[in-house]
Formats: sequence, structure tokens, C-alpha cells
Amino acid sequence: MSSPPPPTLDDEISALQSKITTLKSTIALQTSTLLTAPSTLSLLSSDPKLTSQSHLHTSHLQQTLYRICATLTLFRARDPDPNAVDSGSILGLRIEVVSRGKFLRPYYVLFNRPWTPSSFSSSLPPAQKKWLRVHRHTVPACIPLAGLAARYLPAPDKDKKGRKQDLGKFARGVRREVVRYHARLGTVADLRKAAGLGRRGGNGNGNGIGLVDISPADAEVRHISVEWEDGRTGRLVIGDDGEVLKVVVVGENGRDREGAKDLLGGLGCQPGTVKVEEVVKRLANLGSGA
Repeated sequence: MSSPPPPTLDDEISALQSKITTLKSTIALQTSTLLTAPSTLSLLSSDPKLTSQSHLHTSHLQQTLYRICATLTLFRARDPDPNAVDSGSILGLRIEVVSRGKFLRPYYVLFNRPWTPSSFSSSLPPAQKKWLRVHRHTVPACIPLAGLAARYLPAPDKDKKGRKQDLGKFARGVRREVVRYHARLGTVADLRKAAGLGRRGGNGNGNGIGLVDISPADAEVRHISVEWEDGRTGRLVIGDDGEVLKVVVVGENGRDREGAKDLLGGLGCQPGTVKVEEVVKRLANLGSGA
């Protein structure tokens, strides 16, 4: 029985980097525990520098708690354009998203009120003159913002009574789509990591089934492209809740049904019955030789 090959320099560097990350997380956890303990706070009160550090830590915790609990916040702003509608008044919506344990840069949707008494729609009912319209936004282009706005923030129409705007449902709908989008991005990253792709010195050849690439196949990341070293290509279609809706593998001789079964590892091929997380676990087990 041949002995396993000795670890390469890249493997040792990766192992050290992993240990450093773990140690940093442990230090941060221990620091947080100490700074929030009443006994520690009483000892720190005698030193102004340490007291300031404790206050910064408390402020950071409050901000983090706020961002976790208040993922949707409204604020007022003003458009600097002198010709802006409604005297430049802007209502802003801030959308906070946490992905893979980290806060992402917030997304913003800005609204204005073009249907004012001084506008061309002066004949509208008073209630509809205050309706909102999406003015600017920073959400990804693949998010169906226009469809959500048409559904929950319809433009006023004097011939259709009973139509109402619902900013709350619009905000929740946008955030739900943004969260799902980042969850799908995280899924691709998890699949690549489980298959040993993207690591320094890793090319996927030793992951058990010869995978060489896993990447998004569309802007919405609903289709995930899979490539093997033998030339086969596959496609995973992902649903809103992380379920695998469809698996297709194509080889030199056309569709490879056995390849699709191997990818799922006997988890089943019925649409919607397999979660992407299960595929991630299978790839991780293959990569570890389990």
C-alpha cells in the first residue's frame, strides 16, 4: 500500500491561513465575552482608554443588533437638482442583507412624488397625488424591481378606483428577492468549495468525479453550470427555496442520465425533492474520500 504524497507548500500555507482565521475568530469571541461581562466593565471603568474601547464595542453591538432586527429602514433625503419634482423631496428605502455571516453593502431604493398639484395630474384625487414612484435604486439588475413596483406601487389612474399602493409589501418583496439572489450566489460558492475548486493549487481533478468548474450560468443565478474534465457539461436549475428543479448532464453522445444520477448521488431526480445543500454535502464527502 503506497503512502500518501507529502503535503505541498501550498497545502501548508492554506492550513496555516485556516488556523489564523480560526484564531482570529476565537480572539474576537473571547474579547466580546470579556467586554460584555459586568465584572470586566467595573474593572475597566478606572482606565479611560479601556473604558473608551468598551464603549466602542457596545456601540458596535448595538449597531449590529439594529442591522439584524431592522433590515428595512426609511429615511428622507433631498434631490440637489433644482428642477426635481416635488421640490426635490426624496423618500429612501435602505435594505440590509447578511450573506455568509457578513453584512453586505446596503441596497437603496429612492422614491419621489411626481403626481403633485403643480404637475400635469392635478385632476387626480388628493390621496393619489401623494403616491410614490421609484426614482433611483442600487439593487442588482436581475431583481424584478419593475414588476414589484407595478404590483405594489401602481401609478394613479383616475379611471380605476380602489387601486392602492403598499410600500410595506413592496419593500418586503424587494428584500426577499435580494436575499434569495445572494443565497444562490452563496450556493455556488459552497458548491465550488465542496468540490475543491478555487483553492490555491486545486483544479478539481481530485474531487472524486473530475469536476473542473462550477459557475452561475445566468445573471439571476438560477442556473448553475457544471463542467467535468472529460468534456461533459451539466446544468442545475435552482428554485426560490434552494430546491433543485432540474438536472441535465450532456456528454459526447448526448444527454447523460447516469451522470445526473452520479451528481446527485442517489438523492433522487424528482423536481423539487433535492436541496442544493444536499448536493454540497455529497461533493464535500467525495472530496474528503468519504
